[in-house]
Amino acid sequence: MVAMPRVPFDDLYAALHRAMLALGLQGERAALCARLFAETTRDGVYTHGLNRFPRFSAMVRNGSIDVNAEPTCTLAAGAIERWDGHRGPGNLNAWAAMHRAMQLAQEHGIGAVALANTNHWMRGGSYGWLAAEHGLFSMCWSNTLANVPAWGAKSPSIGNNPFILSIPRTSGPVVLDIATSQFSYGAIAGYAKRGQLLPVDGGFDAEGNLTRDPAAIEATQRSLPIGYWKGSGLTIVLDLMAAMLSGGLATHQLPLDPLREAGQSQFFLAVSPHALSTAAELDAIADGVIASLRQATPVDPAKPVRYPGEQTLQLRAENLRLGVPVDEDVWQQLLATT
Repeated sequence: MVAMPRVPFDDLYAALHRAMLALGLQGERAALCARLFAETTRDGVYTHGLNRFPRFSAMVRNGSIDVNAEPTCTLAAGAIERWDGHRGPGNLNAWAAMHRAMQLAQEHGIGAVALANTNHWMRGGSYGWLAAEHGLFSMCWSNTLANVPAWGAKSPSIGNNPFILSIPRTSGPVVLDIATSQFSYGAIAGYAKRGQLLPVDGGFDAEGNLTRDPAAIEATQRSLPIGYWKGSGLTIVLDLMAAMLSGGLATHQLPLDPLREAGQSQFFLAVSPHALSTAAELDAIADGVIASLRQATPVDPAKPVRYPGEQTLQLRAENLRLGVPVDEDVWQQLLATT
C-alpha cells in the first residue's frame, strides 16, 4: 500500500478555509466549518474530513446546501427544543445544536435539541468530543438516506445512522462514534481504493453471501447492519426518534441521490453531572473501568485493548507531530480550487 502524503495541520486548515470562503461562507462560519473538516482529518477520520469535502462542495454548488442558512429555534419546552437547520451546512448546524443542548444542560441538568431540515454533519464524533471536553455527558445521532437493507431484506430501506455517546474524563474523554452499519460507505470506498479486504465481513455479494470484499459490497449496496438484526432494529428506532422529535423527515423521505441528501433529522442530548458528583469522583469511576480493561489478555499482544476514543487521541498527537495524512488526489483538487 502506498503511504499517504502528510501536510502540516495549519496548511490543511488554511487550504480548507480558503475553499470555504470560495464557496460563499463568511467570517466565523467559514473558519469553524474549515476547522471541523480539518480536525476530523487530523483525528484520523479521513472519510469524513478532507475526503468528504468534494461532496460537500458539489452539494453547495447544486443548491442542496445553503451556505448562508443558519439554524433557528422553532419550539422551546423547558429542557428540550426543536430547531430548523434550513438546510445550512450540516456540521455548523450540528455544532450549534450541541452547543444549545449543553447550555440547556447547564441550566436544567439535562438538555436536548431535536434538529430538522439539516444536512450531513460530517463526523458525528465532533459533537460528542465538544460536550465531553466541557465536562458533559452526551448522546447524539442522525438519520441518513436509505443505504442499508433492513435485516431480512435485499434492497436498502434503512440508513447507516451514526450514533455517538461521550463520557467526560480528565485524562481523556471516552467517545463512542459508530455507524449502525458494520462499515460506513466512506470506509468501504477507502478499502476498495487501497485494494484491501475489510477486516471482517461488511456486507453481501451478488450471490447473497457475506463478504469482506469492499468492491462487491459497493456493487450490491448491501452493507451489513452492526449486530445483524439488532443493528437493523437500532437504526429504525433512531430514525423514528430523530424524525418524530424534530418534526422532520424520516429515512424513507430523504433523496436517494447522495449528492442531494438534504433534509436530515438529528437529535442532541447533553447531561451535566455537576449536581450529582464531583469531577474527581467521576474520574475515579472512569479510570477504574479503563484500568480493568487493561487487565484483559489481548488476542494480539501487540494490540492492547482500547477504550472508545483512545485511538483518536493517539492519531491526533501523531498527526500533529508528523503532519496529517491526505489523499493526494483530493488534496491537489483542493489546492487547485483555492
